[in-house]
Amino acid sequence: MKIAFLACPATLPGSPTRRPDAFEHDLYLEAVRAGVGARGTVTDIDWRAPLAELARFDLAILGTPWDYTEAKDEFLARLGDLEAAGVAVCNPLEVVRWNADKLYLRELATRGAVTIPTLWPERAGCAEIIAAFDHFGTDRVVVKRRVGAGAIGQDSFTRDDPPQADWAIEQPAMIQPFLPAIQREGELSFIFVDGVLCHTLLKQATGGDYRIQSLYGGTETPLEPAPADRAAAEAIMALLPFGQAPLYARIDMVRLDDGRLAVIEAELIEPYLYPEQGPNLGSMLAEGMLRRRG
Repeated sequence: MKIAFLACPATLPGSPTRRPDAFEHDLYLEAVRAGVGARGTVTDIDWRAPLAELARFDLAILGTPWDYTEAKDEFLARLGDLEAAGVAVCNPLEVVRWNADKLYLRELATRGAVTIPTLWPERAGCAEIIAAFDHFGTDRVVVKRRVGAGAIGQDSFTRDDPPQADWAIEQPAMIQPFLPAIQREGELSFIFVDGVLCHTLLKQATGGDYRIQSLYGGTETPLEPAPADRAAAEAIMALLPFGQAPLYARIDMVRLDDGRLAVIEAELIEPYLYPEQGPNLGSMLAEGMLRRRG
């Protein structure tokens, strides 16, 4: 089986614009290749490569196309073209389209998921942030793009240090109360393959930051989750609106003041799946991909 590991110039080796956290690309690709072994080939390639070149693959896994958030419609169109050409896309267009806008979190909440209270402005400016302090009854909020990843474009403000008058996110956004647990405990990530929990890790910020990504110095530690925490993540998986579990899913959760875990993100597009903390990840992904190609 010929597998395309879709990437972008910010992650491909040798690129002059490679990001400092692109080592995650290398580790993830290595794990997938090791899992596939002699049963196929895995080639990392830009998702914007000519369609004729990509259509020669049997399956495409969305490895590290980290720039798709700046070209969502183009990305969705490319995945549709690949599926039309007979390439199995993991995760498929149906899943990606649903997951590309964080408004999906509102749908999960209506389906019974434990989520973080959220405002959904079409544009976030200073006035929206000031109003959010009173709406949530909090002194600190976090604001994010609805189409975004890796905490890029994300900000946090306090009543004592609000945004400048001309500050704005000129696109659909989300505003949430800042949860102290993100600094006190960290963020729990549950990695699922074909709906089965592969591994769990605790991601923690460093240096007084609250962002847990490696780009900001975050650290990751493997974790054996408490039964109630595992059940909370499995409950989110059960609420996904698809007939078949996606090949991969990373359920990111943070603890509320009452002790329950709330979902921050259900990452189904191009999440880093932390193969260092999950030695079985590559083999589980390989088996799932082979099943999808019969």
